[in-house]
Amino acid sequence: MTRLHVAIPLRWSDFDAYAHVNNAEMLRLLEEARIQAFWRPDEGFEGAPTAVIDARPGAEMISLIARQEVEYVAPIPYMRAPIDIEMWVGRIGGASLEICYELYSPEGVTPRVLFTRAATTLVMVTAATGRPQRIPDELRSVWEPYLEEPVEFTKRG
Repeated sequence: MTRLHVAIPLRWSDFDAYAHVNNAEMLRLLEEARIQAFWRPDEGFEGAPTAVIDARPGAEMISLIARQEVEYVAPIPYMRAPIDIEMWVGRIGGASLEICYELYSPEGVTPRVLFTRAATTLVMVTAATGRPQRIPDELRSVWEPYLEEPVEFTKRG
């Protein structure tokens, strides 16, 4: 099982009156991790091995979010060290990609606490038309080593 580990620092503004990360800020944390893991970095900067989506203005193919699901397992308290976001690919479809996440306490902190499980479905589209575009083989080959079973959410009653 090959997963990416993305360290995301928490900001004081991520917290609400209950002294934990606000649920709306969770989507921002997921977005930050997704950008680091999947968007191609600018010239002269290093990125994750999976960072191959060209998200610059003028790109021919862009990614749009089609669906997000978040399960809050435990509140995230304020911590100075960045939280550890484990990421993997749960599914690669014709034009879509499911990105899975598990958010844990900072690396090296014991006990290790799972705070959140989440999944985002990205659809690759042609920028000019907004129509779905098949994921090219070269992107598939980069993401396939990170392919494993999708995130398993707690069963609902």
